[in-house]
Order: sequence, then structure tokens, then C-alpha cells
Amino acid sequence: MCSHMDKPKAVTAAAHKLARLIYTLLTKGEEYTDQGQDYFEERYRERVIRQITQRAAKLGLSVVPTAQAT
Repeated sequence: MCSHMDKPKAVTAAAHKLARLIYTLLTKGEEYTDQGQDYFEERYRERVIRQITQRAAKLGLSVVPTAQAT
């Protein structure tokens, strides 16, 4: 978060995110399950693809998916 905003705001945002998480856990009575790094990397990848597709559409271009290289 520090890369997107200054340090004090990033700390406040992180604390707020934790507070929401704890509140949700306490009110629903569920245990926390860590989704893991792969979950967040997949979400990041989907977000980047969506942004690129939208930018291409603004320029009048289209994005054609190909086989994923691993």
C-alpha cells in the first residue's frame, strides 16, 4: 500500500483492513482461513488482464488470448 499512498495513510488503510477482517470473523463466528499466495497472484493477474483489455478497447484495439506460457 505504501507504493500507492504515503506511509501514514498506508498504515491506517492496513489497520482498517485488519479491523474489518476481525469484525467479520467475530460476528460470523468463523475461523480465518488463509487463501495463500496463489490466490492473490491469480486475482492480480485477472486484474491486470482486465485493465489491459480496457486500455486496448479505448485505443480501438482488441486483445486476443493465447495459450498461457508456464
